[in-house]
Amino acid sequence: MMQVDWLHFTPWSAIIGGALLGLASGLLALWAGKIAGISGILGGLLNASSDMAWRGFFIMGMLLTPLLWLTFKTPVDIQISASTPAIVLAGLLVGIGTRYGSGCTSGHGVCGLSRFSIRSLAAVTSFMGAGFVTVFLTQHLF
Repeated sequence: MMQVDWLHFTPWSAIIGGALLGLASGLLALWAGKIAGISGILGGLLNASSDMAWRGFFIMGMLLTPLLWLTFKTPVDIQISASTPAIVLAGLLVGIGTRYGSGCTSGHGVCGLSRFSIRSLAAVTSFMGAGFVTVFLTQHLF
């Protein structure tokens, strides 16, 4: 579980990050006709599809941007109370869910909902509901 330092929280970095994510996914859709769903982008890169260049640059940008951020800001103190096996299991379950759901949170939540996709609405409702139930069960009942 991660804790948020609410006394020092300011929404500006989240607002700017959300705006940049929306801008990037909108430009990718308008200019290239591609959906900025991370699981699809990474899956296409790992399957050696014909359009690997833009996928590689997209993933490289995701990996390098936090390093760029660290040149301007000090890193936040993140405390994770979950065990390593729990984190690995959670990651595997998310990966399985993205395959069954034909996309990830970014693909369905950011891109699909903005296009009024009913399938994405069902996916977002499902994974958000599962997340709420999981947090309730793990934090309040177990």
